[in-house]
Amino acid sequence: MLFSSLIFIFLFLPAVVILYYGLFRFSRKLQNAFLLAASLGFYAWGEPWFVLVMMGSILFNWLFGLLVFRFRENRFHARLIITGMLLVNLGIIFVFKYLMFTLENLNRFFGSSFGVPSIILPIGISFFTFQAISYVIDVYRGKGNPQRNPLNVGLYISFFPQLIAGPIVRYETIADQIMNRRETWTGFSEGATRFLIGFMKKVLLANNFALLADKAFSMPADEISFSFAWFGAICYTLQIYYDFSGYSDMAIGLGRMFGFRFPENFNYPYISRSTTEFWRRWHISLGSWFRDYVYFPLGGSRVNSRKRIVFNLLVVWSLTGLWHGANWTFILWGLLYFVSISFEKLTGFESLGQKSHPVLTMVLKHFYTLMLVIFGWVLFRSENLTYATQYLSAMLGLSAGSAASGAAWVYALENWVFLVAGICFSMPVAPALRRWFTRNRREPVLRKMIIPGQIVFGLAITGLFLIGVTYLVKGSYNPFIYFNF
Repeated sequence: MLFSSLIFIFLFLPAVVILYYGLFRFSRKLQNAFLLAASLGFYAWGEPWFVLVMMGSILFNWLFGLLVFRFRENRFHARLIITGMLLVNLGIIFVFKYLMFTLENLNRFFGSSFGVPSIILPIGISFFTFQAISYVIDVYRGKGNPQRNPLNVGLYISFFPQLIAGPIVRYETIADQIMNRRETWTGFSEGATRFLIGFMKKVLLANNFALLADKAFSMPADEISFSFAWFGAICYTLQIYYDFSGYSDMAIGLGRMFGFRFPENFNYPYISRSTTEFWRRWHISLGSWFRDYVYFPLGGSRVNSRKRIVFNLLVVWSLTGLWHGANWTFILWGLLYFVSISFEKLTGFESLGQKSHPVLTMVLKHFYTLMLVIFGWVLFRSENLTYATQYLSAMLGLSAGSAASGAAWVYALENWVFLVAGICFSMPVAPALRRWFTRNRREPVLRKMIIPGQIVFGLAITGLFLIGVTYLVKGSYNPFIYFNF
């Protein structure tokens, strides 16, 4: 069930809100049990059998959490438990996500003849498994007490707002909120507004960019023109941002409606001036997860050897690429960021040119970062390395396709409103306006604008939401990229 679906918006969500604040509002334990049941039902809606995998994950990690807490002072036993926990959780991901890929490549490169089973990937398995790992490790590190009630562990791992596509919520972030969160009308209102903003980003922007990107990436890559290749790559760059950040906004808003505060997951990544900065702004919860649970335990950048720093980065970015999918395109995409971030760390790239020619340096660094990100998204979007190579060749003017085609111009003219809106809202225009307004709100003219401005904002949100609903009623294209991860 998608957040951007009619059944979720007009049936599932209203029913959950009414029961949560009505029938179960007098007992936190009943509220948590109800949210767990609703979350499992939400997950089982599209994949009824895979809910058993999730329930097994909940049970195993609840037991691991109790065990690691009991033996936390015994370093040997605690590490043994952590190792067992990782084997179970990563084993589940491996079987469902990487077994077919592994067997296919063993057959291809070593001439073996393993039978390759057909395994369906459970939706969101990488997200909820990483949260399960976070639970046990945070208990071991003393960053949260273990939950004696397995239903509370189940709620943390399977809570429907962030179940399918994150943000990946650390246990230390939410441990106290499970029993001690505070719901308010202001919080509910803020959450509903955030949900509506995410809904509009997903339905009005991401879905329309998806149609344009699919037109480009469905063409034979060795025949696509230079201009249409760039048009498709830019549309996919905008699609994946609004698709994922819109879904994250909806998740954060939904959590707020029930009293939970989730971490931010995006911070205008396309304004970055280095790939290091890009990953501080893009999918923040995943980047910080790998940083705290993989990079820092390996020694991070605090080691004395540059070779060890490079090795640590190689491990992190290889795993980041693999996390996104069992395909060589994802692995190469991760290695692309490994190379660029290693270069930036070892050369001090981020501080380069700040004193001399700062404006020119800023522009050049932003251009370099954006080009690398766009080329990376082509790798990410392509079905295989052959297609990615041919598509990138077209973007560089090295393919047999023509330099320009009328298709790119026609599609751009037909969709100029979405393109302009997509580019503008990918920059921090709204936060800048809010900061300016806050600094100057004591001005008499601005004071008079507060109430009318709130009314206009409310009407605009409502109007755009209704437009988005009409798209869904008409059965418009409504894909979601991160369903696959």
